[in-house]
Amino acid sequence: MSTETHRNEAAGSPSVVHYFVDESGDPTLFDSKGRVLVGKDGCSRFFMLGLLEVADPYGLAQRLTDLRSRLLSDPYFRGVPSMQPDALKTALAFHAKDDLPEVRREVFALLKEEDVRFFAVVRSKKATLSYVRSRNRMDPDYHYRPNELYDYLVRRLFRDRLHQSDRNVIRFAQRGKSDRTRALVSALEAARLRYGEKWGRPVETVIELALSLSKDHGGLQAVDYFLWALHSACTNVVKSDSFISSGRAAGSCMTWMTPRKPSTEPTITRRRHHRRRG
Repeated sequence: MSTETHRNEAAGSPSVVHYFVDESGDPTLFDSKGRVLVGKDGCSRFFMLGLLEVADPYGLAQRLTDLRSRLLSDPYFRGVPSMQPDALKTALAFHAKDDLPEVRREVFALLKEEDVRFFAVVRSKKATLSYVRSRNRMDPDYHYRPNELYDYLVRRLFRDRLHQSDRNVIRFAQRGKSDRTRALVSALEAARLRYGEKWGRPVETVIELALSLSKDHGGLQAVDYFLWALHSACTNVVKSDSFISSGRAAGSCMTWMTPRKPSTEPTITRRRHHRRRG
């Protein structure tokens, strides 16, 4: 439970928790002609959805802004293309894939001191393809949609989380140009309903949802960094990452989480789920 949640409960006012959600990889399995892309060059092996619980989202955003200003004024980075304003990269916002290793080191050092907790659901795209083919055999009219996988992972990510506070402020990273607010609200409502059905009690919490560009919110830049580290570990790009240690992701859906505000190098723990449920 976040520091802010503790403060609110102590004061007798409703508890509030702030979540920031982003993705890594993409949920695409087929090209425009229906040909399988999984296993081909350029197609991600995994699709993952990450959630960062942030105790002090406004403080985190300010500290990231201050760090970026300090790095941009450092003569060491003068002339680096990604640090130039017209490149619309690090000068605009932190993005782990685009940032220099030296920049990533500084961002991770900052995040280690923050009161945050990271959760993620990882889905092997080979496993998803197998599921789609199996379902097609049972229902020839079924057609896979990439948003279907995204919304499924939203339900998985939030199914045991929405009851923990009176008010959930959830900000998703904007995907593409379409407004998917209604679909995301439906996925969150489904997660809340299924938790209530499972435990025999309704979950009467407020859900406030918004979609934003990562450059506009420090929490979205922070969750991007956690996802970059997890994706690197899952794809074995970084064999010994300086920020997380983890097992290698294999063919099922898994959830990952970090302990809260570790004093030493954090680890991500894994729970494997073999069966797909909505």
